[in-house]
Amino acid sequence: MLINHDTRCALDSVVDLVNTQPSIEGHEALADVASLRRFVERNRVSEVGRLDRRDVLSVHAVRSRFSEVFAARDDATAARMLNEMIAAAGTTPRLTDHDGYDWHVHYFAPGASLSDHLAADCGMALSFLIVAGERERLRRCDAPDCRRAFVDLSRNRSRRYCDSRTCGNRLHVAAYRARRREAAAG
Repeated sequence: MLINHDTRCALDSVVDLVNTQPSIEGHEALADVASLRRFVERNRVSEVGRLDRRDVLSVHAVRSRFSEVFAARDDATAARMLNEMIAAAGTTPRLTDHDGYDWHVHYFAPGASLSDHLAADCGMALSFLIVAGERERLRRCDAPDCRRAFVDLSRNRSRRYCDSRTCGNRLHVAAYRARRREAAAG
């Protein structure tokens, strides 16, 4: 599956956003304006002006909707949710070449709030996965104690863990140790 740079950035941003939920982090990772600003900087979200408490709350609402898209039971449900989000954001596609990037499309209107910006750009990125018949790439980590979201961009769609170095390795080590204990006891 060919994914251009700005779509990949939007997919990374939506995954990071979904993974800031209290149910995943154990606490509200976007609790205040400062943490929201760090999210914006970490994801290099462009054209974001002043942020305030209203932005924090509206981003929480968008995050909740994106989490529902990850959990959608079928493409039609995910498409309906994304269509609603994208329409509510007042999507205004436009070409831009900011910050040294080649020409690409932004879907948010100039001056849009951060929540509308995320709903438009990230919503469109997720929409491209549905159009390509690739919604099953939206996943949750298979580790029993982790429910982090990720987009499986592996060629054969075989990724099971949010991070193979942490969750995947931890489970493989635990399975290895269990086999060793069983062999020693047997």
